[in-house]
Amino acid sequence: MPAGQNYADSQLVWIDRDIIKILSEGDMKEIFKDILSVDGIKGVILFSPKGEVVFKTFLSAIPEDPEIRDWALFFESINKVKESDLIFEGGKIYIRKTELGFLIILMGSSTPVALVRLNCDVLLPSLKPAKTSSGLGRFFKR
Repeated sequence: MPAGQNYADSQLVWIDRDIIKILSEGDMKEIFKDILSVDGIKGVILFSPKGEVVFKTFLSAIPEDPEIRDWALFFESINKVKESDLIFEGGKIYIRKTELGFLIILMGSSTPVALVRLNCDVLLPSLKPAKTSSGLGRFFKR
């Protein structure tokens, strides 16, 4: 990403020199509205593979802003993990690997993880990077 540019300020996400168009914040909230409507959900954070916050929204106060931490080492260590549930005394964290990075969902301890997982299965195709075709292949789409 160019110097001085921030994921939150941009309509573009730079991943390994490829530019992937990201929807506006309002569109992102629309994508996550079904997950956010599940009882007990506290918030959603979408991280780039390098640990930078791409999108975040919280329904209740959180003790610390996620952008304060350096997430790169954490995501590097769980890079091979497709999904994970972390259960704590005060709640749960659901982590899901996407093509754009990692999706983290904060929730209460009684929130049904199966429902969150189902909602993630539905929304993940909308988070896939746009594929660009080149040459004559773009004329012969099925």
